Amino acid sequence: MAAFVEDTSIVKQIWGKSDTILLVFAGASAEFALNKAVDWLYFTGKLPKDPLGRLFSTVYYAKKIVFSEKNTALKAIDQITTIHATVEERRGQKIPEWAYKDVLFMLIDYSIRSYELLQRPLSLEEKQEILDVFVSVGRRMGLKQLPLTYSKFKGIRHQHLQQNLLNGKLSKDLYKQYRKHLGFVRYNLLLEAQILLVPARVRQLLNLRSLSLLKPFITVYKVFRSLRMDWLLKELLLPPAYKEDIKRMNIT
Repeated sequence: MAAFVEDTSIVKQIWGKSDTILLVFAGASAEFALNKAVDWLYFTGKLPKDPLGRLFSTVYYAKKIVFSEKNTALKAIDQITTIHATVEERRGQKIPEWAYKDVLFMLIDYSIRSYELLQRPLSLEEKQEILDVFVSVGRRMGLKQLPLTYSKFKGIRHQHLQQNLLNGKLSKDLYKQYRKHLGFVRYNLLLEAQILLVPARVRQLLNLRSLSLLKPFITVYKVFRSLRMDWLLKELLLPPAYKEDIKRMNIT
């Protein structure tokens, strides 16, 4: 059967490695907190109660889409749509379409930023390939007027960053939950990773520095990875309760 994403796609390289995926969600966790539709994430109470658990739930769906044959991937997308429709019905109102697009745009942007940080610069063709995959997901979800070219995406992405972000009461509360569930050391590692990844607009709203203390250690990490010893750093840095989930992120 045909795959939803071709085996040779750069998307499978990005979403087949735990370190890249973790960086994608480090960046996205910053924007999730700032998004003006963050109240939807609080409606069920699941995200503030267990932000790490919600991360792995999202990873599960993303990987099911990226690494499945087409029919299975489409069913996973439809399941996501159904879950959101149920929440909308319970609340009695619709999630704004721009909020769905914001999440899609985060996955595109942070997939690129994370891979380039840990691996190499991507070509314009590879960035377009990433866009095409996630636009296909968005279309299946019923989203309209999605950007078809990477240059168009960059313009719309910039516009959304300016219009749809706000550091409000729920933003601050979600960061308190990050700190509570991660602990002091891992929480500060998250902040440093976000400084490395997020656009200037996000750093500005979160009052983050422009330079990350982690930057010199990226080279060290790459050396550990080349020696197949990156697992040692992950053992030291990541929450013990989620180590098996993190290992399962890797697809060889």
